[in-house]
Amino acid sequence: MIRYIDEFREKQLVQVLVDQIHKHSGNKVRFMEVCGGHTMAIQRYGIPSMLPPAVELLSGPGCPVCVSSRNFIDIAIAYSKQENLIVTTFGDLIRVPGSSSTLEKEKSKGRDIRIVYSILDAVKIAARNPEKRIVFLGIGFETTAPTSAAAILIAHEQHIPNFFLLSSHKVMPPAMQAIVDEGINIHGYIAPGHVSTITGSSIYTPILEKYGIGSVISGFEPVDLLQSILMLLKQTEKGQPGVEIQYKRAVHPEGNLKALSMMDEVFELRNDWWRGLGIIPSSGLKLKTKYKRFDAEENIHAAVEPTKEDKGCICGEILKGLKKPVDCPLYQKVCTPSDPVGACMVSSEGACHAFFKYGL
Repeated sequence: MIRYIDEFREKQLVQVLVDQIHKHSGNKVRFMEVCGGHTMAIQRYGIPSMLPPAVELLSGPGCPVCVSSRNFIDIAIAYSKQENLIVTTFGDLIRVPGSSSTLEKEKSKGRDIRIVYSILDAVKIAARNPEKRIVFLGIGFETTAPTSAAAILIAHEQHIPNFFLLSSHKVMPPAMQAIVDEGINIHGYIAPGHVSTITGSSIYTPILEKYGIGSVISGFEPVDLLQSILMLLKQTEKGQPGVEIQYKRAVHPEGNLKALSMMDEVFELRNDWWRGLGIIPSSGLKLKTKYKRFDAEENIHAAVEPTKEDKGCICGEILKGLKKPVDCPLYQKVCTPSDPVGACMVSSEGACHAFFKYGL
């Protein structure tokens, strides 16, 4: 049994898995990872270079910063310009381009924009500043949505009326189905590890039943990823797609029942916009009526500039697996991590950032 992290990077075991992958590869197959952490790890460890030509990996819509709308940033910027209002955010959003500015640029102008490490920090700021409105920029999939739900419940129980959530939370399965509905040819999903610790494995069963496409929930180390690729290869080789858990040390079939219960208490599904995929039905999360008083969009109105997308950026095509970062005319020329044009470059989990950082 593997128990320590260095064992998941052991060269001999990696080579055994690579040999098995080459042994089981035959017809051309395309597997898509839908987790930004997987995208980064795949490039960091040079996984594509270990695979036979018949096995192609595609980066999908797994980066929450990347798939969120530019309008979301525009709204946050508009809020930051209001009196007696504090915008709180995770650091990965601070440099994401809006239509004409970024939160970082607005902060440099004196706007009260604060980077927090947890949404609970934002709740504490609200409790300490009752005369001000505190808006937290909620972003992420099922991994981070439970923490936002927990914060709403705390604000509700402690009667903190000046705390608000601007939700860009999304759920993963509808996007995975939308990828297939768009006609993008894939033979299996490397399913997200962190999302699955919350949801469990059953959320991927409808994709299996409707499209005959299997999923393997993977961890983030080289052995994890290679074993998951091997498991998908064996599914396709046998013509028996399924839903399997490679990341058993963290993921259980039933998921995290407490986290799921909190999400169900606080949120309900809504149609939401995904970069590259447009509006996907029942793919976003909004606050239920019971907690509507904490909804920033419902309670704080602002003049938001018309959203403008940058010409030439192909982040949407990259998120669908249709193109790679090197296909973008802006990549490494005018779009770099130090001066990003698109969200796929600014986010540490974006495909463009991963390709740029690891020179692939």
